[in-house]
Amino acid sequence: MTGKRKITIALITFFIALWAVFAFYYFRVSQDRKKPASLAYLGGDIHAVRDFSFLNQDGDTITLADVKGKILVVEYFFTTCKGICPMMNENMAEVYNTFKNDDDVIILSHTVDPKRDTVGAMKEYARRYNADSKKWMFLTGDKKALYDQARYSYLVTAADSSQTDIESDFIHTENFVIVDKQGRVRAHQSKDGSQVSPYDGTKKESVKQMMADIRVLKEEK
Repeated sequence: MTGKRKITIALITFFIALWAVFAFYYFRVSQDRKKPASLAYLGGDIHAVRDFSFLNQDGDTITLADVKGKILVVEYFFTTCKGICPMMNENMAEVYNTFKNDDDVIILSHTVDPKRDTVGAMKEYARRYNADSKKWMFLTGDKKALYDQARYSYLVTAADSSQTDIESDFIHTENFVIVDKQGRVRAHQSKDGSQVSPYDGTKKESVKQMMADIRVLKEEK
């Protein structure tokens, strides 16, 4: 074999190898682009929603087992609220109408005023939105259990905001959170990674982002 032929073969081999490297890199990049962005964890990836027992608008007892393996959209409100709650639930209604035929997604709207928000009051309130009690659950029950679930399970408000006297304690938050199928509380993270927070239920853009993030969770394995 002549020297010239050896050089030609070496160049061909080099370019084939170079092409293979670029092809592999392009394939990996294109695959990564197809993957949905990962969402942050509120409370860390080992924090999980604990069990609960509340009544929905039909008077049925709902526990964690009833919604296990579902993506949960969680809020706290009260039916007599004239401030932020109507705006929050108008936005939540958009979430409901978007996902009401999706078996993976359930909305849990908890009252912060169970003394007034009886099963009957929650039923009447749910009628405003034509809410299917299997898909959008309006939950009431023991006040301390509801508040502990908000602070220590769903993390919709700070744990240190609690008062010693449960009767005078009151949660009033605009925060929505989502819970993945493994029971972990998830949230959107800013591009620079500096901010992780619940979604603002009074702001359409934040709720729109939440709906996009729900779709991300649906694609997670």
